[in-house]
Amino acid sequence: MDPFSFAPLWHILDAAYRLVESIAQLLEPFIGSWSAGVAIIALTLLVRILLIPVGISQVRAEWSGRRIAPKLRTLQRKYKKNPALLQKKTMALYRAENVSPMAGFLPMLLQAPVISIVYALFIRGTIGGHANALLASTIGGVPLGASLATTGVTWPGIFVFVGLIVVIGAVAWMSRLIARRLAIQPVDAPAMARLNAVLSWLPFITLVVAAVVPLAAVIYLATTTTWTLVERAILRRRYWGAVA
Repeated sequence: MDPFSFAPLWHILDAAYRLVESIAQLLEPFIGSWSAGVAIIALTLLVRILLIPVGISQVRAEWSGRRIAPKLRTLQRKYKKNPALLQKKTMALYRAENVSPMAGFLPMLLQAPVISIVYALFIRGTIGGHANALLASTIGGVPLGASLATTGVTWPGIFVFVGLIVVIGAVAWMSRLIARRLAIQPVDAPAMARLNAVLSWLPFITLVVAAVVPLAAVIYLATTTTWTLVERAILRRRYWGAVA
């Protein structure tokens, strides 16, 4: 079942489409055929600005996890042969420190519907019962509905995809390095350490997705991943320093 056949989502998606269309029309006299692409960037930045409180919550949750990490490692060493007691002591520590073990996941769940709606705007051929005209617009001669993997984009238009994918790849690599540096390694748990190492490669999933989705979605992915990287760096510097 198409979730966007549900009336509230249908209207929200259509409203987002109208907003992007209006931004593109305002920009067209100044930047011509680039207006639709810039409108996508503008909407993405607007959404990310509205989600800054969610980013703050995630950064604070990261700090809380790092703050109690030494105490968690102590418990792991002390009760490693008694998993039931370790779990009990761990939950008691979370309560004593006023930290929720789900603190890092709840903000992600809150922002998921918003991000899903924005993403759908750039991959759906029809919106609100009408064609998604946004995907017919072009950048550098490439339709926003074109996909690098399935449409047979040729030179020089392929440079548009290559430039965006290079940006996404660079952001993914930097995100991985930061994830490895900030990862909290459990005591005497090589399997968990290996899992953390594998999970550090997750940002590169975006790179794979960018190779098969329409150009409109690639622009969105490049914009939102870059914003996330910069936002987290700024918030960590500000809030981690404030609570340290």
